Amino acid sequence: MEMVTVWNRARLRDYLELTKPRVVALIVFTAVIGMFLAQPGWPPLGLLLAATAGIALAAAGAAAFNCLVERTIDAKMARTRARATARGEVGTVQALVFAGLLAGAGLSLLYVWVNPLTMWLTLLTFIGYACIYTLFLKPATPQNIVIGGASGAMPPVLGWAAMTGTVGHEALLLFLIIFAWTPPHFWALALYRKDDYARSGLPMLPVTHGEAFTRLNILLYTVLLSAVTLLPVAVNMVGPIYVAAVLALDGVFLWFAWRLYRAYSAELAKRTFAYSILYLSLLFAALLLDRALAV
Repeated sequence: MEMVTVWNRARLRDYLELTKPRVVALIVFTAVIGMFLAQPGWPPLGLLLAATAGIALAAAGAAAFNCLVERTIDAKMARTRARATARGEVGTVQALVFAGLLAGAGLSLLYVWVNPLTMWLTLLTFIGYACIYTLFLKPATPQNIVIGGASGAMPPVLGWAAMTGTVGHEALLLFLIIFAWTPPHFWALALYRKDDYARSGLPMLPVTHGEAFTRLNILLYTVLLSAVTLLPVAVNMVGPIYVAAVLALDGVFLWFAWRLYRAYSAELAKRTFAYSILYLSLLFAALLLDRALAV
């Protein structure tokens, strides 16, 4: 009996890992910030919970589908070879049913309890990430993360649509911030995982164009990101708390990008990648704090 319990726990852990919980957590966080920014005051609790659960389930389903499609690639990479799909512990049919159930539950929840617009936008995001990016863009071009970043930038738009039933220009600015953030974030990872990606056969930028070109692109996209993060200031969407936070956060990110450009090391690339996650989290937290104190 004890052995069965241990096996069940291990299998549950395998399935949980297929949903990429840390990635989904960041997706949900930025979506929830979009919900709070969409209207003054607190969102209706029932709508907030339904939208959060629906987006989380759909994102988890997309992640599981990604693991299924990339199982042979994942098996070649140190970072991903422990995934249950890469090890063969979770079969193709099992993973497909799991991903389908998660995505289906999330989309149904959004359609019934939130609004049809949010459901359709979430479905398009699922297709963009799980199908267009994973199946076509990622193995075809080193610009995969730039083009495919549109799907990853959608969560705050989904949150906004969930609360208002529309997509305002403020939501599109939040989209642009994540869209510009994605390339320097992901390329920092790709730099210190270059050998992994070379073994996988994926045409990631450090593999196809070299480290120096990738470091230059990280710097250029970080400069672009710094400009984009000032757009909410330009349209009077935010107040002094966000201004102070974004200037500090952008300054540190530019410092990391400049150091990485001038003198590469794997340790610095790891620190840049780690900071990029903290950067986005703190930036969106500053947006929320700024709005909360302004009400």
